[in-house]
Amino acid sequence: MQYLPNIIFAIILIIGIGFFVKNIRKLIRNIKLGKAVDRSDNKSARWKNMAKIALGQYKMVRRPVSGILHVAVYLGFVIINIEVLEIIIDGLFGTHRVFQPFLGDGVYGFLIATFEILAAIVFVAVTIFWIRRNVIRVKRFWNKEMTAWPKNDGNIILYFEMVLMSLFILMNATDVHFQEAGIGNSISQFVAPLFNGASVETLHVIEQSAWWIHIIGILAFLNYLYYSKHLHILLAFPNTFYANLNPKGQFDNLESVTKEVQLMMDPSADPYAAPPEGTEEEVPEKFGASDVTDLNWVQLMNAYTCTECGRCTSSCPASLTGKELSPRAIMMKTRDRMEEVGKNIDANDGEFKDDGKQLLNDYISPEELWACTSCNACVQECPVNIDPLSIIMDMRRYLVMEESAAPQELNMMMTNIENNGAPWQYNQQDRLNWKDEE
Repeated sequence: MQYLPNIIFAIILIIGIGFFVKNIRKLIRNIKLGKAVDRSDNKSARWKNMAKIALGQYKMVRRPVSGILHVAVYLGFVIINIEVLEIIIDGLFGTHRVFQPFLGDGVYGFLIATFEILAAIVFVAVTIFWIRRNVIRVKRFWNKEMTAWPKNDGNIILYFEMVLMSLFILMNATDVHFQEAGIGNSISQFVAPLFNGASVETLHVIEQSAWWIHIIGILAFLNYLYYSKHLHILLAFPNTFYANLNPKGQFDNLESVTKEVQLMMDPSADPYAAPPEGTEEEVPEKFGASDVTDLNWVQLMNAYTCTECGRCTSSCPASLTGKELSPRAIMMKTRDRMEEVGKNIDANDGEFKDDGKQLLNDYISPEELWACTSCNACVQECPVNIDPLSIIMDMRRYLVMEESAAPQELNMMMTNIENNGAPWQYNQQDRLNWKDEE
């Protein structure tokens, strides 16, 4: 019975970490559904991007209020959770504040004091976030795609952080020996008087309860990430590392189109020639994308990394003028479809069974795609370098090149360019008549 708490703790820890690893493997499997793309070039620039944007939060502080608050929560939450290592050791071996004798009262007290101050800052920042979201109701948090789960998810994560920070302070405030030692209890010393008059046994029960709920809450939070927009806590780093380094507005050439053009330009090529003996005839590659498996793996990682902050949509000229398009919704719908495909694979022993649905039309409408002006505002604004435009353009390519489904205005413009050498519907010989007008 003496070691029962340690055994229970070990079981909870194994289950929590095991479930997290299972979800991460599923996440990697889903991302790998995308096509291969080489993003191994210019590693120095990629490391710099990751350090500057993911670690340094460079793009977050472009909007100072939310940016500075986010930096406070980010740094505070990460640094405070260093103490999880001590909690795990204490839980497994039945020790109590195992690092205190090794570090000494001075260093250990300084660390705990710092953690408590950061916990208080995180609590205040998260409270302000909650007010901005639910009282002030900042417009970008309440677009039409931010209903049901996306809306609740934003609040749930805030409550998680409030509770975890509160439990950390409460745990220290009711630790009798820690309070009596008078080291490092910078915030908890103001909370401790609330329990004056309580017996030592009562304080011990409160402290142990806070300790258990705190570590279970951290494990729950860890596993909640997979289902939450806060998956960006993990994916922001690889996402910024593998982001497109080309200048904004530079589109990639489709390899399938390049092959077709090369075939047409080669006088000796026979498009009807049989493949060499012993080789199979190559299946023509689809032009563009109609489903998540037509996108590349970086685009799929983008979808999982989306923070749903709405900075992209709040800067999108199409969205601002009332068009159907929301770049955030594009990423959310891509992720939803990817999750659906993943569940389909899980339900069919690792094989995808055609479900009669695809990303195009069932999730994202042509109206949304054609509303995009390809201005790159969404790409510029994203704090973790997500590229909604690349998905939009790949799906447009599919509509035009596979379905011949371009809007009438676009078809008319291309016909005019083909026939008249200009987008307008008049003869080439009349192109300079404007100079004769008074």
